[in-house]
Amino acid sequence: MHAVRDRTDEALRRCQEVYPALPAPKVWFDLKGASAGQAHLGRGGLRFNPVLLGNNRQAFFDEVIPHEMAHWLVFHLANGTRFKPHGREWQAVMRDLFGLEPKVTHCFDVQGAQSRPYHYQCGCQTHCFTARRHSLVVKGRRYRCRHCDQTLVYSAFRKL
Repeated sequence: MHAVRDRTDEALRRCQEVYPALPAPKVWFDLKGASAGQAHLGRGGLRFNPVLLGNNRQAFFDEVIPHEMAHWLVFHLANGTRFKPHGREWQAVMRDLFGLEPKVTHCFDVQGAQSRPYHYQCGCQTHCFTARRHSLVVKGRRYRCRHCDQTLVYSAFRKL
């Protein structure tokens, strides 16, 4: 985790070359699910997914940290709150400051990062849901299987 903080500080110094007043972001490793990183402007820092970091260390240093620092920089510019998250300004920072292709999403394997403990059954297979999707079902949302078109039914025990 120290290496991530060091890389974040390095990216911050690069950003401060063009915007010296840019404050240093706090750094957390509390992001879960399929997202690799997040510039959390309300909390005043950057959030990273420790599972995806562990599985994709070099890509984090090369792509994810600069991606989030680009968001951090653009937000702090004049009218930064009005800019689109992956708009022209962000793309320019990615290209011109970090020398990277401005990619919006990563290509990491997220299987190990996404917990899907809720199992639903249809006529042809078992479907695994995240806690968020399961809570939507509890509130009344219905899902259908794309293959057999049956409504998915919660199964407390997974069939092996």
